[in-house]
Amino acid sequence: MFGRLGRLVVHNPWKVIAGWVVAAVALVLFAPSLSDLTNQDQASFLPSKYESVQADKLAEKAFPQSTEQTALLVFKRGDGNDLTEADKTKVKQIAADLGGAGVEHVSKVEAGPAEGKIALATSYIKGEEQDKFVNEALKDLRDKAKPMVEGTDLKLGFTGGVAINVDNEEAFKKAEAIVGIVTIVLIIVLLLAIYRSPIAALLPVLMVFLVSMVASPVIAIVGKATGLQVDQSLNTILIVVLFGIGTDYILFLLFRYRERLRAGDDKKQAMIVSVERVGEAIASAAGAVVIAFGAMLLATFGSFKSMGPGLAIAVIVMAIAALTLVPAVVSLIGPKVFWPSKTWQKTPKGTAFNKIGGLVGRKPAAVAIVSGVIMVAFAAGALNFKADYDQLSQLPSDTESAKAMKDMQLSFPAGTLNPTKVYVQSKAGAKLDRAAVERFATSLTDTKGVDEVSAVGDVEPKPHAKYSDDGTSAEIGIILKDSPFANSALDTIKPLRAEVHEKAPEGTKVMVGGSTASFTDIRSATNRDLSVIFPVAGLLIALVLGLLLRSVVAPWYLMLAVVLGFISTIGATVLVFQTLMGNSGVMFMLPVMIYMFVVAIGTDYNILMVARLREEAKEGHEPRKAAALAVEHAGPSIAAAGVILAGTFASLMMAGIDMMTQMGFAVSIGICISAFVMSMFLVPSVTALIGHKAWWPGHGDRARPETGRGYEDREPVLAGDR
Repeated sequence: MFGRLGRLVVHNPWKVIAGWVVAAVALVLFAPSLSDLTNQDQASFLPSKYESVQADKLAEKAFPQSTEQTALLVFKRGDGNDLTEADKTKVKQIAADLGGAGVEHVSKVEAGPAEGKIALATSYIKGEEQDKFVNEALKDLRDKAKPMVEGTDLKLGFTGGVAINVDNEEAFKKAEAIVGIVTIVLIIVLLLAIYRSPIAALLPVLMVFLVSMVASPVIAIVGKATGLQVDQSLNTILIVVLFGIGTDYILFLLFRYRERLRAGDDKKQAMIVSVERVGEAIASAAGAVVIAFGAMLLATFGSFKSMGPGLAIAVIVMAIAALTLVPAVVSLIGPKVFWPSKTWQKTPKGTAFNKIGGLVGRKPAAVAIVSGVIMVAFAAGALNFKADYDQLSQLPSDTESAKAMKDMQLSFPAGTLNPTKVYVQSKAGAKLDRAAVERFATSLTDTKGVDEVSAVGDVEPKPHAKYSDDGTSAEIGIILKDSPFANSALDTIKPLRAEVHEKAPEGTKVMVGGSTASFTDIRSATNRDLSVIFPVAGLLIALVLGLLLRSVVAPWYLMLAVVLGFISTIGATVLVFQTLMGNSGVMFMLPVMIYMFVVAIGTDYNILMVARLREEAKEGHEPRKAAALAVEHAGPSIAAAGVILAGTFASLMMAGIDMMTQMGFAVSIGICISAFVMSMFLVPSVTALIGHKAWWPGHGDRARPETGRGYEDREPVLAGDR
């Protein structure tokens, strides 16, 4: 099949290129934008079965203002002293003036409590968190507020939901630009070092740029048709995925193309044979990645469910391009793709990979033990893994919202930033007994982790509840002692829910909502999703490997190696960020990110290595010799792909956002483990030890009838040889 595809592409290159260019231009001009589907609200990704979602729906109906977006205004004196009475009066005046400033979508600005060094006010903005005009309203409000504090002793900073989103939107745009530039520069530099050719270095960049023009609109079209929401980090991750995986596939093809040229094929025949020989590995590798990403459709947490299919679509487009667009372009350029270097003309002798292959072939048991011990040593760190759901601690610390939040904690508990809300609803539709509700609210003050109970938004702590217009629902504000997103705050929600359900006034239904409750439910959803996605994806990937290798033995130890690589990556990340840097935990989405990139891409490298190992076995080599030759000839492309892909993900560490730093480190170290420990040493050595049994029952290593020669004695393989 891939031989026929290669011939079709190579004999019609201009038609293939024209088709891609037309598709890219049409999609850019007429398809929706991916940014239109972006959603910053993590809680909106939860399904309706969770209590926090049900509480939010009640709030939207009974307390419309409670569902408005809010930003907290934090006032302090410029000299750092306690606020004076005049300062407090000025704060109230500024809040009133801002509320009447006519900022579109701002319903009101309400003065809040003032204690010690800090005074607070709350602005309410009508709209959903993902609505772009909400962020614009906050920016306008900031602009209106600045001249109001000029000439006073006060300093003002905005923090809370919308302010954090505005600051982080700008931070993510900056990160996207930095990652894009660093990724492109890194790929060009590394490819120049590998091929010593500007054409070979620029080719992947140009190809991936064209593919991205197709992939992003296609994702947007599918998203719009299916109601798919997109997490704000997808755009940044998409850049890295397309450049990383795209460069991998192009490298696999170019390395084989160079090998065929050295064997004496002309430029067109060399590309046909390259597509024939590498096409199955690229398609299978892409299939494994798509399965890994597609399995995330089983998630209940919408952020996972949306990110997986989006990236899967990108990989499909990239794989199609690697087997059509790239061969078409290279077949036209021919050997000049490696210009001005002439190293493509002869096979180097005594290379490092020749020596590594020889070591694997001679001492497979020792190599397997050493590489396995290295991976197990890293994996030990995973025993201390702790998930961190405090997104505030993972975002830039130099933004206005981060500084204002730190100022607020000089006089108020961290939970003031985003109070937890308890809703009381009459079951029969009758008006609530307010005295019973007040007693119920008062009983919650002694709950562990609770700092204060009051009506949300009120200056005075009494009454404890705010009531709906029809009197059938009540809202109680719970200010926690800890940061709303810290694990300690999330741990408070479960006992709080148990207590409110137990103490609920007779004839009522109670629910706990708010951001902390939402992230508690996100934590539950994430834990559930990981327990479902991982085994399902593992089985499906093993099935792909089984179909590729026609074996039921090899897929199992290959998947065990990938699982060990996954745990090793988590362990290495924990060792760096928790043990060495002293973080309370690592980003809660990190296991999923490692799963998506390390598991899926680690399988890519295994597929390429084992496919080459099988190919060498078919040439008549015994298992150990086949392993040595596979490492010698597949090793360079895997190493080059591993360095480039690890480098592209490492570029995330330059984004200036802690969550991106963790992601960049974790995935890059995971890629290095997959490429340089697992695929280069562990997998070929284990395959050599198992021998012919690794291919049972399909015996895919049987030598072709016409062969029986070693690799060095082979003559050029022509399209008709198969």
